[in-house]
Amino acid sequence: MISLKKKLEYVGAAFADAVPHSYHYFRPNEIYPALVWQEDGEETSFHAGNHKAEQAIHGTTDYFTQTEYDTAIDNIQDTLEAIAAAWTLQSVQYEEDTKLIHYEWEWTVAEAKVVEPDGE
Repeated sequence: MISLKKKLEYVGAAFADAVPHSYHYFRPNEIYPALVWQEDGEETSFHAGNHKAEQAIHGTTDYFTQTEYDTAIDNIQDTLEAIAAAWTLQSVQYEEDTKLIHYEWEWTVAEAKVVEPDGE
């Protein structure tokens, strides 16, 4: 089983590769576009032989941009695929007070390993 620390470091590094301004837990004010990700807790994990064989972690990723049709949204979804996450685009909204488009994904990662695209 991959340690929780290593799994989170792997997820963070993958998001940092996808979007230049990536942050864990919070976003500094007035930095746009920006990605913020955080783990929320444990999902249903796998137990075998009276111990935890694999730990599945649930998290969310928020992306804030001023650009309509920002190409980073595809980079984020490609990253979620590459880390073998089960994911859902939970919401997309325009925030009137900040004038930002806000995307939110929910995801679950168990193995945190890179899956190479077929034939590419």
